Amino acid sequence: MDIRFTDCAVRFGERVALHPLNLALSEKRVGIIGLNGSGKTTFARLINGLVKPSSGRVTVNGLNTVEDDRAVLSEAGFIFQNPQHQLIMPIVAEDIAFGLKNRGLPREEIDRRMQGALSRFGIEHLARRRVHELSGGETQLVAMASVVVTDPKILILDEPTNQLDLRNRRRVAETIEGLPEDTVVITHDLALVENVDRLLLFHEGRLAADGDPHETIRRYHEIAGC
Repeated sequence: MDIRFTDCAVRFGERVALHPLNLALSEKRVGIIGLNGSGKTTFARLINGLVKPSSGRVTVNGLNTVEDDRAVLSEAGFIFQNPQHQLIMPIVAEDIAFGLKNRGLPREEIDRRMQGALSRFGIEHLARRRVHELSGGETQLVAMASVVVTDPKILILDEPTNQLDLRNRRRVAETIEGLPEDTVVITHDLALVENVDRLLLFHEGRLAADGDPHETIRRYHEIAGC
């Protein structure tokens, strides 16, 4: 992972969502925490170009998120807080294959990679299931498979355990822990990021802490007043 923010700031009208930031990320597992409205999701969406800098620049593995936006989307996959919103096709296997079809790959290659993604996430039994019939945990795993099948180098997961019960939260957390890809995880679930390589804390659009997870979480509790 080589993600660089250079004098990067984001404004939405008169509101400053992210104050000028200079930062480089090279760790394999990075976590992002902060109160609602702290700027953490804006920061994460800058990484794959879903949000563009108002000033400054962001590069991902040497690619500029504005000038090389299409290449960056392939380099960094994003799993949304509400993953059901990114499941496009009605059947699980069709949804996982969708991104590969858009790349014009041969049918045999699409089938091979789709079956590989199903197997990797242990969801072969869901292949013919309708996406609207999935549980929350199943939806999260299918969304991850649909992104991973296109071979991004970096995965960005926005609140991946949000609204999951304990069983599904554990399953999704274990899956994330075992991912070979570099990961950036945005979450309120502090247990999910207590063992990451580097933890960032955002507050009021500024980077408030950066480094050791336990120290960063301690600072988060101070800011949150709990």
